[in-house]
Amino acid sequence: MKLQQLKYIWEVSNHKLNVSATAVALFTSQPGISKQIRTLEDELGVHIFQRSGKHLVGVTPAGREILAVAGRILAQAENIRRIADEFADPRRGDLSLATTHTQARYALPPVIQSFRSRYPKVSLHMHQGTPIQISEMAARGNVDFAIATEALELFENLVMMPCYRWNRSVLVPTGHPLAALPRLTLEEIARYPIVTYVFGFTGRSQLDRAFNALNLSPEVVFTATDADVIKTYVKLGLGVGIVASMAYDSRLDPELVSLPANHLFEASTTKIGCRRGTVLRGFMYEFIQLFAPHLGRDLVDRAMQTGSQEDLDRLFKDIDLPSL
Repeated sequence: MKLQQLKYIWEVSNHKLNVSATAVALFTSQPGISKQIRTLEDELGVHIFQRSGKHLVGVTPAGREILAVAGRILAQAENIRRIADEFADPRRGDLSLATTHTQARYALPPVIQSFRSRYPKVSLHMHQGTPIQISEMAARGNVDFAIATEALELFENLVMMPCYRWNRSVLVPTGHPLAALPRLTLEEIARYPIVTYVFGFTGRSQLDRAFNALNLSPEVVFTATDADVIKTYVKLGLGVGIVASMAYDSRLDPELVSLPANHLFEASTTKIGCRRGTVLRGFMYEFIQLFAPHLGRDLVDRAMQTGSQEDLDRLFKDIDLPSL
C-alpha cells in the first residue's frame, strides 16, 4: 500500500468518481490512476469502487470505510509536511482560501494587502463559490480556510471561529419613495420588487426569516451571488436591492441611496473555518488574526482542541465581536 494510491482513491471520490477529471487535477494519466486503484484493491482483497464496464459508478461499503481512513492518513501526511516546512522556512509557503464574492471583494482586500506585506514569499490562492462548496473544500482539505456566513455549521469536522457581525442595507435609486420614509419597514419594502442574494448566500436565510415572521411574501424578481451585479440591476430600476452594508460605497455608487436596515434584520456572523486536526503554520495564525484581531494564537489553539460545536459556542460566547 502506497500513499500515492490512497491519494488517488481519495481524489477520485472527490471528483465524483470521474477518473479523467482526477487525472487532469493531479497532472497524471487516467490509465495510471486506474491501474493504481486496481493494484490497491487487489492487495486489499476488496473493491473500493463499484463499476459498470470501465466506469466507476459508486463506492462499496468497504470503500466508504477505507476512504474515511485514507482521508485521515492524507491529512496527517499533510500535517507532517507543514511541520517540516515551518522549521525549514517559516516565511515561505502556500495559503489557500475559499470564500464568497462579498468577502473576497469587500472584507478581504485590506487583510490580503497587509498579509502580503508581511509574508511576500507566501503564495495566496483564493477560490470563490457557494457557501456549501466553500465548506466542502475546507472539510476535504482542498483549502486551508473557509470564510463564509452560511453552511459552515453543516460540516462537523470544521472548526468555525466567529470573526465579525454584519447587517444589511436597502439600496434604491436616487429619488425612490422608500428614501423619503422617516423609518424603513419590512411592509414598505415588500411593496416593491426585490433584488438580492441567491438563497444560501451571504446571510440570505436571515432576510427570508424576517419577512416570513410578518407573513410577508415579497416578490424577489432577481437574485445573484455578486453584490456588484445586484447593484447594477437596482440602478437599472429592476427592483429594491438588499445587500450586505459593506457592499455599498457612496463614492462608487453615486446613483444609489443606502437605507440602513439594522433594525429590520437579525445580524449575521461571518466565520473562518478549517478542518479539525489541521496543523497551522505561523503565517496561518497571523492571517486569522489579521482578519479577526480577537482570534489570537492561544484562542485559536483552544478552538482547534474543542470536540464539538457546543464546546466552540461556549468558548466564544463572551467574545464581543466587531461589526462591519
